[in-house]
Amino acid sequence: MTGKQTWTAEGYARDARFVSELGRGVVELLAPKPGERILDLGCGDGALMELIAERGAEVVGFDSSPELAAAARKRGLRVALGDAHELAYAREFDAVFSNAALHWMTQPEAVIAGVRRALRPGGRFVAEMGGKGNIAAIRAALAAVLEKRGLRLSALRAQFFPTAKEYARLLRRGGFRVDSITLFERPTVLPTGIEGWLDTFAEGTFAHLPEPERAAAKTEVIELLRPVLCDHAGRWTADYVRLRFAARVPD
Repeated sequence: MTGKQTWTAEGYARDARFVSELGRGVVELLAPKPGERILDLGCGDGALMELIAERGAEVVGFDSSPELAAAARKRGLRVALGDAHELAYAREFDAVFSNAALHWMTQPEAVIAGVRRALRPGGRFVAEMGGKGNIAAIRAALAAVLEKRGLRLSALRAQFFPTAKEYARLLRRGGFRVDSITLFERPTVLPTGIEGWLDTFAEGTFAHLPEPERAAAKTEVIELLRPVLCDHAGRWTADYVRLRFAARVPD
């Protein structure tokens, strides 16, 4: 039972396509320009890389998932595989972009330091991630179900959901000037319901349980959440809170 979150390209496309669709606004904030070299950190299957490339920028992807990196390469995109806490780039990019990935990186100081090294003077870091309060109801249900089985969700340290003030402080300490940072609620309809969401985004959490217990545990989580996140028509809405920012390396 490693508890490591894993991804499949098929499952991500089926259950999580809304992630890249909602990330289009972050691309607008990035405002990629022709000729720029941009790193997409946590690029997933490359859907937003394509959008950035359409603006004329040279975009390079970086992801820890071999399956998602392979899916991005099938789109004809260039993707490096590795750990975002150990970025080895040095002054190679005009911008680093990230959507819905930074909250999976639980050592933010290391990530920010790597991004800072990767950027040229004046380079920008533009991203959106889960922020303080993100999926609070879902996390509460997961915590209750795990606690019954002798595990503490907080001890698993699977995700990092900071406040705007906290992340702005980390960025400044890492050598960035913060141009904008906003924490906002964004209730998000789940196209394949909460079961599809749990299958895709909580697989690593359930992996801490013995395999025979996982199906029952997932069912318990769903039933705890039904009165909170499911409407009378059977539509599920996740309680997302997002943190969006734009920061810059001084010239």
